[in-house]
Amino acid sequence: MKKILALTSALALIFAGASFAATSPESIIDDALSMLKEISSEEDVSSMADTVRTSHAIAIVPSMVKAGFIIGGEYGEGLILRHKDGKWYGPSFYNIGGGSFGFQIGAQSVALLMAVINEKGVGAFTGSKTKLGGDIAIAAGPVGRRAEAATDAQAKASIYSYSMSKGLFAGLSLEGSVISISVKRNNEYWGGKVSAKEALNKPATDKRILPLIKALDELIKKAN
Repeated sequence: MKKILALTSALALIFAGASFAATSPESIIDDALSMLKEISSEEDVSSMADTVRTSHAIAIVPSMVKAGFIIGGEYGEGLILRHKDGKWYGPSFYNIGGGSFGFQIGAQSVALLMAVINEKGVGAFTGSKTKLGGDIAIAAGPVGRRAEAATDAQAKASIYSYSMSKGLFAGLSLEGSVISISVKRNNEYWGGKVSAKEALNKPATDKRILPLIKALDELIKKAN
Protein backbone atom coordinates (compact mmCIF):
# COMPACT_ATOMS: atom_id res chain seq x y z
CA MET A 1 0.00 0.00 0.00
CA LYS A 2 2.82 2.40 0.83
CA LYS A 3 4.41 1.74 -2.56
CA ILE A 4 1.11 2.42 -4.32
CA LEU A 5 0.64 5.67 -2.42
CA ALA A 6 4.21 6.72 -3.18
CA LEU A 7 3.75 6.00 -6.88
CA THR A 8 0.46 7.88 -6.97
CA SER A 9 2.01 10.88 -5.23
CA ALA A 10 5.04 10.89 -7.51
CA LEU A 11 2.94 10.77 -10.67
CA ALA A 12 0.62 13.45 -9.30
CA LEU A 13 3.60 15.74 -8.81
CA ILE A 14 4.80 15.04 -12.33
CA PHE A 15 1.39 15.81 -13.84
CA ALA A 16 0.89 18.88 -11.67
CA GLY A 17 4.32 20.32 -12.31
CA ALA A 18 4.59 19.57 -16.02
CA SER A 19 2.63 22.56 -17.27
CA PHE A 20 5.96 24.16 -18.12
CA ALA A 21 6.38 21.66 -20.97
CA ALA A 22 4.16 23.69 -23.31
CA THR A 23 2.78 27.19 -23.04
CA SER A 24 0.00 26.98 -25.62
CA PRO A 25 -1.61 24.72 -28.24
CA GLU A 26 0.41 26.58 -30.85
CA SER A 27 3.69 25.73 -29.13
CA ILE A 28 2.72 22.05 -29.09
CA ILE A 29 1.97 22.23 -32.82
CA ASP A 30 5.27 23.98 -33.57
CA ASP A 31 7.25 21.47 -31.51
CA ALA A 32 5.39 18.58 -33.15
CA LEU A 33 6.33 19.96 -36.57
CA SER A 34 10.01 20.17 -35.65
CA MET A 35 9.94 16.62 -34.27
CA LEU A 36 8.19 15.24 -37.35
CA LYS A 37 10.75 16.83 -39.66
CA GLU A 38 13.56 15.24 -37.64
CA ILE A 39 12.00 11.77 -37.79
CA SER A 40 11.20 12.16 -41.49
CA SER A 41 14.88 12.73 -42.25
CA GLU A 42 15.84 9.26 -40.98
CA GLU A 43 17.00 6.78 -43.63
CA ASP A 44 14.80 3.93 -42.35
CA VAL A 45 11.62 5.97 -41.99
CA SER A 46 9.82 4.33 -44.94
CA SER A 47 8.29 1.52 -42.85
CA MET A 48 6.89 4.05 -40.37
CA ALA A 49 5.63 6.17 -43.25
CA ASP A 50 3.77 3.14 -44.58
CA THR A 51 2.14 2.66 -41.19
CA VAL A 52 1.19 6.35 -41.06
CA ARG A 53 -0.31 6.11 -44.55
CA THR A 54 -2.80 3.42 -43.49
CA SER A 55 -3.50 4.78 -39.99
CA HIS A 56 -6.81 6.15 -38.76
CA ALA A 57 -5.03 8.85 -36.73
CA ILE A 58 -1.58 10.14 -35.79
CA ALA A 59 -0.73 11.24 -32.25
CA ILE A 60 2.45 13.19 -31.52
CA VAL A 61 4.16 14.08 -28.25
CA PRO A 62 7.02 16.50 -29.01
CA SER A 63 8.69 15.89 -25.64
CA MET A 64 8.02 13.13 -23.13
CA VAL A 65 9.96 14.26 -20.07
CA LYS A 66 11.52 11.85 -17.60
CA ALA A 67 11.26 12.92 -13.98
CA GLY A 68 11.50 11.17 -10.69
CA PHE A 69 12.27 11.37 -7.01
CA ILE A 70 12.79 7.86 -5.63
CA ILE A 71 10.10 6.65 -8.06
CA GLY A 72 10.42 7.57 -11.72
CA GLY A 73 7.72 8.69 -14.10
CA GLU A 74 7.13 10.39 -17.43
CA TYR A 75 4.84 13.14 -18.68
CA GLY A 76 4.15 14.83 -21.99
CA GLU A 77 1.59 16.92 -23.84
CA GLY A 78 0.58 16.08 -27.35
CA LEU A 79 -1.97 16.31 -30.13
CA ILE A 80 -3.82 13.85 -32.32
CA LEU A 81 -5.05 14.28 -35.89
CA ARG A 82 -7.60 11.97 -37.48
CA HIS A 83 -6.89 10.65 -40.99
CA LYS A 84 -9.84 9.59 -43.13
CA ASP A 85 -10.18 9.26 -46.91
CA GLY A 86 -6.97 11.20 -47.45
CA LYS A 87 -8.14 14.14 -45.33
CA TRP A 88 -7.09 15.29 -41.86
CA TYR A 89 -9.33 16.28 -38.94
CA GLY A 90 -8.61 17.93 -35.59
CA PRO A 91 -6.46 18.44 -33.68
CA SER A 92 -7.42 17.28 -30.22
CA PHE A 93 -4.91 17.70 -27.40
CA TYR A 94 -4.07 15.21 -24.67
CA ASN A 95 -1.68 14.41 -21.82
CA ILE A 96 0.28 11.20 -21.41
CA GLY A 97 2.10 9.97 -18.34
CA GLY A 98 2.97 6.95 -16.29
CA GLY A 99 5.61 4.93 -14.54
CA SER A 100 9.09 4.56 -16.01
CA PHE A 101 9.17 2.54 -19.22
CA GLY A 102 12.87 2.93 -19.93
CA PHE A 103 14.15 5.86 -21.94
CA GLN A 104 16.57 5.32 -24.80
CA ILE A 105 20.25 5.54 -23.91
CA GLY A 106 19.52 7.21 -20.59
CA ALA A 107 17.85 10.19 -22.24
CA GLN A 108 15.82 12.58 -20.09
CA SER A 109 13.25 13.20 -22.82
CA VAL A 110 12.02 11.55 -26.01
CA ALA A 111 9.76 12.62 -28.85
CA LEU A 112 6.92 10.23 -29.60
CA LEU A 113 4.76 9.44 -32.61
CA MET A 114 1.86 7.02 -32.27
CA ALA A 115 0.23 5.57 -35.37
CA VAL A 116 -3.36 4.68 -34.48
CA ILE A 117 -4.34 1.87 -36.81
CA ASN A 118 -8.02 1.29 -35.99
CA GLU A 119 -11.10 2.93 -34.50
CA LYS A 120 -10.59 1.24 -31.15
CA GLY A 121 -7.25 3.04 -30.94
CA VAL A 122 -8.86 6.37 -31.82
CA GLY A 123 -11.25 5.83 -28.92
CA ALA A 124 -8.28 5.80 -26.54
CA PHE A 125 -7.89 9.53 -27.22
CA THR A 126 -11.57 10.46 -26.79
CA GLY A 127 -12.34 8.82 -23.44
CA SER A 128 -11.62 10.32 -20.05
CA LYS A 129 -8.56 8.17 -19.28
CA THR A 130 -7.05 5.19 -21.08
CA LYS A 131 -4.25 2.92 -19.93
CA LEU A 132 -2.07 1.76 -22.80
CA GLY A 133 -1.43 -1.96 -22.74
CA GLY A 134 -4.39 -2.43 -20.40
CA ASP A 135 -7.43 -0.77 -21.94
CA ILE A 136 -5.89 -0.70 -25.40
CA ALA A 137 -3.17 -2.81 -27.05
CA ILE A 138 -0.01 -0.96 -28.05
CA ALA A 139 3.26 -2.19 -29.53
CA ALA A 140 6.60 -0.74 -30.56
CA GLY A 141 6.31 0.27 -34.19
CA PRO A 142 8.33 -1.80 -36.66
CA VAL A 143 11.34 -0.11 -38.27
CA GLY A 144 13.95 -1.26 -40.75
CA ARG A 145 14.18 -5.04 -41.15
CA ARG A 146 11.75 -5.56 -38.28
CA ALA A 147 9.01 -4.16 -40.50
CA GLU A 148 9.17 -7.24 -42.72
CA ALA A 149 7.76 -9.56 -40.06
CA ALA A 150 5.25 -8.29 -37.49
CA THR A 151 5.09 -10.10 -34.16
CA ASP A 152 1.85 -11.45 -32.70
CA ALA A 153 1.78 -8.52 -30.28
CA GLN A 154 2.12 -6.05 -33.13
CA ALA A 155 -0.57 -7.80 -35.16
CA LYS A 156 -3.04 -7.38 -32.29
CA ALA A 157 -2.08 -3.81 -31.43
CA SER A 158 -4.34 -0.82 -32.03
CA ILE A 159 -1.44 1.63 -31.76
CA TYR A 160 2.17 1.51 -32.96
CA SER A 161 4.59 3.80 -31.14
CA TYR A 162 7.83 5.32 -32.41
CA SER A 163 10.38 7.48 -30.63
CA MET A 164 13.31 9.78 -31.25
CA SER A 165 15.98 10.65 -28.70
CA LYS A 166 19.58 11.71 -29.10
CA GLY A 167 19.34 11.14 -32.82
CA LEU A 168 18.10 7.55 -32.40
CA PHE A 169 14.87 6.59 -34.18
CA ALA A 170 13.18 3.38 -33.01
CA GLY A 171 10.00 1.70 -31.93
CA LEU A 172 9.21 2.15 -28.24
CA SER A 173 6.70 0.38 -26.03
CA LEU A 174 4.47 2.65 -23.93
CA GLU A 175 2.64 -0.03 -21.98
CA GLY A 176 1.42 1.28 -18.64
CA SER A 177 1.24 4.92 -19.73
CA VAL A 178 -2.09 6.72 -19.29
CA ILE A 179 -3.71 9.03 -21.84
CA SER A 180 -6.11 11.77 -20.73
CA ILE A 181 -7.82 14.51 -22.71
CA SER A 182 -6.43 18.03 -22.26
CA VAL A 183 -9.67 19.95 -21.89
CA LYS A 184 -7.72 23.16 -21.34
CA ARG A 185 -5.71 22.91 -24.56
CA ASN A 186 -8.75 21.94 -26.62
CA ASN A 187 -10.73 24.90 -25.32
CA GLU A 188 -7.79 27.23 -25.96
CA TYR A 189 -7.28 26.04 -29.52
CA TRP A 190 -10.93 25.91 -30.58
CA GLY A 191 -11.94 29.07 -28.72
CA GLY A 192 -14.61 27.42 -26.63
CA LYS A 193 -15.80 24.17 -25.11
CA VAL A 194 -15.33 21.24 -27.48
CA SER A 195 -14.99 17.52 -26.77
CA ALA A 196 -12.14 15.43 -28.14
CA LYS A 197 -14.61 13.52 -30.30
CA GLU A 198 -16.02 16.74 -31.73
CA ALA A 199 -12.52 18.11 -32.38
CA LEU A 200 -11.56 15.01 -34.35
CA ASN A 201 -14.57 15.51 -36.63
CA LYS A 202 -13.58 19.09 -37.50
CA PRO A 203 -11.57 19.51 -40.73
CA ALA A 204 -7.94 20.45 -40.03
CA THR A 205 -7.97 23.60 -42.14
CA ASP A 206 -6.87 26.24 -39.63
CA LYS A 207 -3.66 28.00 -40.70
CA ARG A 208 -2.04 27.07 -37.38
CA ILE A 209 -2.20 23.34 -38.15
CA LEU A 210 -1.59 23.40 -41.92
CA PRO A 211 2.25 23.22 -41.73
CA LEU A 212 1.98 20.03 -39.66
CA ILE A 213 -0.58 18.58 -42.10
CA LYS A 214 1.80 19.30 -44.98
CA ALA A 215 4.66 17.57 -43.13
CA LEU A 216 2.50 14.49 -42.52
CA ASP A 217 1.53 14.33 -46.18
CA GLU A 218 5.21 14.61 -47.14
CA LEU A 219 6.04 11.78 -44.74
CA ILE A 220 3.40 9.55 -46.31
CA LYS A 221 5.10 10.00 -49.70
CA LYS A 222 8.10 8.16 -48.24
CA ALA A 223 6.09 4.99 -47.67
CA ASN A 224 7.30 1.72 -49.20
